[in-house]
Amino acid sequence: MLKLRYAQDRGTADYGWLKANYSFSFGEYQDPGWTQWRSLRVMNEDRISGNTGFPAHPHREMEIITIVLKGSIAHQDSTGGEGVIRAGEIQVMSAGRGVVHSERNAEDSELHLYQIWLIPGTHGVNARYDQMAFDPKGRSGQWQLMVSNEESEQCLMIHQDARIMRRNFMPGDQDEVTIYSGRGHWLQVISGDISLESESEKHNLKSGDGVAIEAIEKYSIHSLAESDLLLFDLA
Repeated sequence: MLKLRYAQDRGTADYGWLKANYSFSFGEYQDPGWTQWRSLRVMNEDRISGNTGFPAHPHREMEIITIVLKGSIAHQDSTGGEGVIRAGEIQVMSAGRGVVHSERNAEDSELHLYQIWLIPGTHGVNARYDQMAFDPKGRSGQWQLMVSNEESEQCLMIHQDARIMRRNFMPGDQDEVTIYSGRGHWLQVISGDISLESESEKHNLKSGDGVAIEAIEKYSIHSLAESDLLLFDLA
């Protein structure tokens, strides 16, 4: 079963300094049909003006992942965690029992990022922060694992049975993806144009589109243009 979330149907917000697109209910934007999917609670695509950002604010019991696509973001939090996350890098923050943090655009030019929240599988953990750079060559023609629930030097760890992968496709590339029993996939198109096909459905997806996929064993991806995809494998 495929449940499509087209880019033009997402919620929007324009605060001047922040232009946001919401795949799920967030803040003042509420959509009863899109509150969350499995453990995936937030999928926000944000564009933030230069030298602006989010002042210090609290979070708790949430796994927060920030993927920077363009520019850089400066982070500080109450655990002592701080750093600048640049394009190609990813930040994870386990809010756990509670954390206060701030994020701001560290440059004069516009910042473009995805911020993703996952509901944790383990509650009451100590708040923690980490970041990692990923070589773009590692996602050329193959899925690059970036986040999982297992500690590794090759990816970032979160407190949820989930894996986040990224892959760059060239025009004409294709892949057949298997979904293991009891799991579901969320596919988010960062940029590009793909054809997604299962045994009973076929859809074209473009930049900003997302799709929830479950209750099938496999599906195929055919790239119609140079494309950049995120894949969430969720319990």
